[in-house]
Amino acid sequence: MAKKVLVVDDEPPTVTAVELALQSEGIEVCTAADGAECLQAVATESPDLVILDVAMPVMDGFQALRVLRENAATKHLPVIMLTARDDDADIVRGWTTGVDFYLTKPFELDELLLVVRRALEATDTNSSDDASTDEPSP
Repeated sequence: MAKKVLVVDDEPPTVTAVELALQSEGIEVCTAADGAECLQAVATESPDLVILDVAMPVMDGFQALRVLRENAATKHLPVIMLTARDDDADIVRGWTTGVDFYLTKPFELDELLLVVRRALEATDTNSSDDASTDEPSP
């Protein structure tokens, strides 16, 4: 079954570039334009990964990430921040809020795809670890 990634950004050219790159890898893509739409889409689309901008209207990426991490159902959902916010304070805020990867714009699509693959592989590994803990030991 194809993996699903939610791309959250208020800049259509960025969304389109990321969406096309992910689709070329066989990944299903859904999109949102701000943090509030992100939270709605996570609830309705059940993505395997979120790519999240920081500076957006309505609710910024840090606020959305905090809500995701406080919710038991989404606290382990992998999140990649993809943002122009590259000062140390923002990067530290991303890490302390619970982001899995922090990439800055401008970005290389190849680098983003590598990070996406790693994040999705990590969820596959964690899922199989979780499944194996349910089995009785020999």
